[in-house]
Amino acid sequence: MKTDPAMQHADQKIDWNEIHNRVESASEALAQGASPCPQESRAILKERARALARETQQTTSKQEFLDVIEFRLASETYGLESMFIREAYPLKDITPLPGVPPFVLGILNVRGQILSVVDLKKFFDLPEKGLGQLNKLIILRDEQMEFGILADEVLGARTIPLDTIQVPPPTVSGIGAEYLRGVIAGRVILLDAEKILGDEKIIIHQEAYSWTVKLTER
Repeated sequence: MKTDPAMQHADQKIDWNEIHNRVESASEALAQGASPCPQESRAILKERARALARETQQTTSKQEFLDVIEFRLASETYGLESMFIREAYPLKDITPLPGVPPFVLGILNVRGQILSVVDLKKFFDLPEKGLGQLNKLIILRDEQMEFGILADEVLGARTIPLDTIQVPPPTVSGIGAEYLRGVIAGRVILLDAEKILGDEKIIIHQEAYSWTVKLTER
């Protein structure tokens, strides 16, 4: 049996209708009781395998994915797009600030850079939990802003298909609905890092803690 020229050159256009017609014709022959010879049977199976492989490859190449960092807040698991995360840093030596909202724990010196620390549990009105050894500071950043958010535990990273993100149920969307992107497999609540970074309610202006920064750097 001659090899289909379209299978010899991957860059040529594939005639999917022809492939499907050949597979369907062979299937119909089998259903009607025809008994192909061993060579024809092997050719039919190879044709099916090639068609399925190429369809799967095309579907996968068109699919878009999202890299996510997962972490714990209270009793729930949350996720943030990794492109907005600089690093996870040990939580230690936080300097409290006077006159700031309750969800701002204070500031932290990260390798000479002073960053504010935000507790999303307080911001979202979630059950609070004492600080422990598993607590980490997840440093969020974009072109305009950079600060840390408190995580009870950083669980790891994974890649998810964009089309698997589901609309959050009402019980989830009640906690800061404008900051949610959706829910992904494993009941992980996907937060919108871009909106969190751009929210003026979270941004702590330099004037509010300039004097504390000077004391910390001494």
